[in-house]
Amino acid sequence: MEEPVFFEVPHGPRLEGSLDASGHDRAGLVVCHPHPVYGGDMDNPVVTRTAEVAREAGLATLRFNFRGAGASEGVHDRGAGEQDDVRAAVKMLRARIGEGRLGLAGYSFGAWVSARVAAAEPGLAALGLIAPPVAMLDFDISLPAHLDVSIVAGTRDEYCPPNELARLAARIPHARAVSIDGAEHFFFGKLFPLGEAIRGWIAGWATS
Repeated sequence: MEEPVFFEVPHGPRLEGSLDASGHDRAGLVVCHPHPVYGGDMDNPVVTRTAEVAREAGLATLRFNFRGAGASEGVHDRGAGEQDDVRAAVKMLRARIGEGRLGLAGYSFGAWVSARVAAAEPGLAALGLIAPPVAMLDFDISLPAHLDVSIVAGTRDEYCPPNELARLAARIPHARAVSIDGAEHFFFGKLFPLGEAIRGWIAGWATS
């Protein structure tokens, strides 16, 4: 069961989160929400569905509000300070699961921030990019080859059109691209197939 938590970013704000680590030490997943300036927060349906699927798979989960969102302190920092937020969240969940495998998933803006953290975070086993907004933000980054990377987007997503999804997947070692037929950027009516795609990704790294 999830419980409300607060944790500190070193030299930064105090962040609000929702944690479920009871009895889960095999693996864990940190989930990052979409752009807070446009109303994104940790209670977004895609974020909550991702965490729910992870818990059903037996993982510890932590979803949290970036600085300036919800009850988190601070102000939006255009993705720079938000990377520190993710690192603090990863550190917190790592302390709860010990040596268990740890993954990071982000939706939209959260995918962009997560990708940048994963590029330099050696302790991660997997990265899930959900509807990465490649038409708006630069995803030209280098990710470690050991990461189990999944990229999921809808076939009607104007911010991650199919050709851009394929191009991004081709640039990332071992990345798997999954297209959700008929889904747009917000996955209205498509949370079930999205959840199944996430479930398949988790099964590939959390149990290996």
